[in-house]
Amino acid sequence: MILDRLSILNYKNIEQAELSLSPKINCFLGSNGMGKTNLLDAIYYLSFCKSHNNPIDSQNIRHDADFAVIQGWYELEGKHEEFFCSLRRKQKKQFKRNKKEYERLSDHIGLLPLVMVSPADTELISGGSDERRKFMDMFLSQFDKEYLYSLIRYNKALLQRNALLKTDGVIDETLFDLWDDQLVEDGKVIHRKRKDFIDKFIPTFQKFYDFICRSNEKVSLSYESHFDAEDISGLIKQKRERDRILGYSTVGIHKDDLDMQMDGYSIKRVGSQGQNKTYVVALKLAQFDFLRKATSTTPILLLDDIFDKLDSSRVEQIIKLVLDKEFGQIFVTDTNREHLDDILSRTNSNYHLYEVAQGEVIQKNIAL
Repeated sequence: MILDRLSILNYKNIEQAELSLSPKINCFLGSNGMGKTNLLDAIYYLSFCKSHNNPIDSQNIRHDADFAVIQGWYELEGKHEEFFCSLRRKQKKQFKRNKKEYERLSDHIGLLPLVMVSPADTELISGGSDERRKFMDMFLSQFDKEYLYSLIRYNKALLQRNALLKTDGVIDETLFDLWDDQLVEDGKVIHRKRKDFIDKFIPTFQKFYDFICRSNEKVSLSYESHFDAEDISGLIKQKRERDRILGYSTVGIHKDDLDMQMDGYSIKRVGSQGQNKTYVVALKLAQFDFLRKATSTTPILLLDDIFDKLDSSRVEQIIKLVLDKEFGQIFVTDTNREHLDDILSRTNSNYHLYEVAQGEVIQKNIAL
């Protein structure tokens, strides 16, 4: 899959940008706060129907504008296709494929596979369990529609159950039974697929970590879930009174977590800054490799300022990895011209180099 052209209007601080892109490497150079990340986020939005770092759509519209538009022209499985997204304040966002609007946004998810590596990924280690669930959900939803639809149904049932928990007065217990049964039915599917994914993913993750840091450190992921219990239905029902007091559901797949480990210990407690950064970069590159093998399409890879806080040896290894032929189209941002020059000097592939300043994107040169 290749993104041939990108058009952005009023998205975050980018007033307007029209880019014809390299099928291999696109590098964006600029100081912090100039709009490099926003440009990558626009590409991310076209894949996931939402921003990587701001879930509130209206806040992704340029502050002095009423709407934003993102358009992408892709080469997808031998065909040229156009994708269109528009955001308007106080209105529902609109997504179109070849000028035809989707009936459900979920039909679009997975069509344009993508992996983004960014400084925000350190939240996978330091943040709450919701960050780690999001990692699993966004990944699995790109190639497993059964997972995606089970997750949608589960979240709807959870909203209904939580609404019941907040209701004053006497409630028919059969209503709770109805939503509890739905949570269990879809939760079992989600649990099984998450567990299977993690078991298969760990060896790939270890391989990428070994390559980047060239050490004997062993990295792993331990999946923790209430659904490991033998009688999950009984556990949910047992906690019903407690949930009523608290006003929310305390048992379910929405409480799952990943314990991210290094040498058998939680990396959150024992990892250095460099080890944490290496851990999440290896995690995302392994995600790319896993996704490439699970689909018929090579994903796009977005690398947003990933070299910061890494020593030269690890930067060297990451550059070797991403220039491998197994990686397709790549977008890289950095404040350091030396990193980008190092990447470009090593490739015989077509590349484009851009400078980003105050939301304006200027193409500096094209080399073949």
